[in-house]
Order: sequence, then structure tokens, then C-alpha cells
Amino acid sequence: MNARPPPFSLALVCVLACGHNTPPGQAGTLDEGYLLTSDSARLFYRIAGRGCDTIIAIHGGPGDNLEGIADDFTPLTIRHTAVFYDQRGGGKSELPLDTTRLFARRQVEDLEELRDLLRLERVTLIAHSYGALLAASYAIAHPSHVRSMVFFGPLPPRRGDVLQRFPATIRARLDSQEVARLDDAYRRLGDPGADVRQACRDFLAVALLPRLAQPRRSLALMRSDLCASSPDGIRYGLTISSRVVLNSYEAWDLRQQLHHLDIPVLVMHGEEDAIPMDLVAEWIASLPRGRLLRVPDAAHFPHVERPDLVWPAVDQFLAAQQNAHGCSP
Repeated sequence: MNARPPPFSLALVCVLACGHNTPPGQAGTLDEGYLLTSDSARLFYRIAGRGCDTIIAIHGGPGDNLEGIADDFTPLTIRHTAVFYDQRGGGKSELPLDTTRLFARRQVEDLEELRDLLRLERVTLIAHSYGALLAASYAIAHPSHVRSMVFFGPLPPRRGDVLQRFPATIRARLDSQEVARLDDAYRRLGDPGADVRQACRDFLAVALLPRLAQPRRSLALMRSDLCASSPDGIRYGLTISSRVVLNSYEAWDLRQQLHHLDIPVLVMHGEEDAIPMDLVAEWIASLPRGRLLRVPDAAHFPHVERPDLVWPAVDQFLAAQQNAHGCSP
């Protein structure tokens, strides 16, 4: 452990210090606070659930926040301890003036320091969208600390032409009025005098439509609220971090490094996701122990749109990992 004094709350102190009386992975039902990184960044975390194993949940974006996944990931908290955190540059975490502090390598080390602070030897990473790229980059850098991974609607393991195909598909699914509303809401997100939370809600009211297979039905099922976080973090994340962090990955291609990653990985991808299935399938072609579940009648949020298929598959996958490591649900 590094000698640093983050303001841990009581429950997290117990996770770190109570020894055999409170094993890691039994943090109680809900706890939140801040961790202080080695470069003095404050990262907001939340711990929910109770189980003998611990999952770190990684939100998408880049530039989103934990509120965008937390309430829709509650099935994980029934049998597991789930740790959510705001990546730096979004939500309630640090919003640096120096944007080089946002780069991919620092995001990877933030995740490693979070694991270290929690005194967890090996963790399961569950990630949505961009979060899969961060999770895989972390696993490549620190393979001995990752037990398994689950990806929902991931970016592909190489950049390829995804940054051309994805936005083209999104725009093609919107009419001219929706595009105008989307552009207006994004403009207001960057306006210091505008109501950030309202701009965020107006932005998502349009932006989610082409990301769901059946928007009218699925919007009613979605419990997470990206716009519920800190207004400053919402603005910074969606207008600065989203661009800076992704650009720091440059022309990423993880495929060769993934060949050496000997851990189980479950990829869940909606058949109607604007992120092309052929590029997502490259995860499975590259990972020795990867498996792809193509989710019908779903797009970018398969865990929301088809919970009847997704969560039983995740439960089965995680139970197998628990059994293999002597952890009974």
C-alpha cells in the first residue's frame, strides 16, 4: 500500500482493515466516498451489494459517470460486491485543468490504484461501451490482477473504421429535426450559462433513440441516469473528456496483446448496435477464452433491453468463476 490518506468512509476502512472478520468483497449494502490517487486526483467511488467476490464496474463514454450504469447493474449486487467509480474527467471525480492528466495510461493506473487500495488480489471487470477498451487495456497491463471480464456493447479491440461507421449509423437513424435538437443540446452543454442538467437530459432524449432497438419500450426500462451526477462533471465529461481520452488511445489495436490474455471474457453485443458486430467479433478472434453472445432485439444497452437473456448468462458466467476459485454465491 502506498502511504496516502484518502478520506475513506467507515465501511471501506473495514474492508481494508478488519482482516478475517470482514473479508474483501463484503463491504455492506451501500458506501461511497473519495479515493486519492498517487498524483493527488480525487476519484469518487460507490460500493454496493455483498458477496465473497468483488466486481469493479467500468462505465462508458469516455466522459460518462457511474450514474450511467449503476442502477441498471443492480442485478450484480445480489450475489457480488460491486465497486463503481467515476473515471477522472467525469462525474464527481477530478476535472483537471491539465488535460494530459486524462490520458489512457493514467486511466489504467487509476484502476490499478483502486484495486490496490481495496486490497483485492484479483477482480472481475464488468464494462459498458468504451469501458471495455479501458478494461482490456488494464488487463493487458496487469494480467495477474484480473480474474475475468464481461463486456456490454463494447468498442472493438482495434480502432479500424469504427469512428466513421458508428456516427454514420447513428445519424442515419435520426431525422433532421432530431439531429437539430441533438446539436442544440450539445451546444448548451458547452455553454457556461446554460442549465447543464437540462441540456444533458435534452441531449440524451435524442442520443439514446438510435442506441436502442425499441426506444419507446426500452427507455421505460432504463433506471440509470447519467444526468444525475455533478453538473460540472457532466459538462466537462461530455464536452472535454469524451474527446481527449479517446484521442489518447490514438489508432488503438489490442489484438496481438489479447492473444496472451488467458482469462475468461464474455462479450454481450446487441444485434442492432450501431457499433458493428463484425468489429466486435474481433474480441473473440483475439482472446483465447472469449465468448460472444449476440443479443437479439437489442442495441447498445443489451443489459437493459434484454435482461431476460443477459443477466442469466452473466450469472452463469460469474458463478463458474466463483466455483473455480472456491467462492460460493
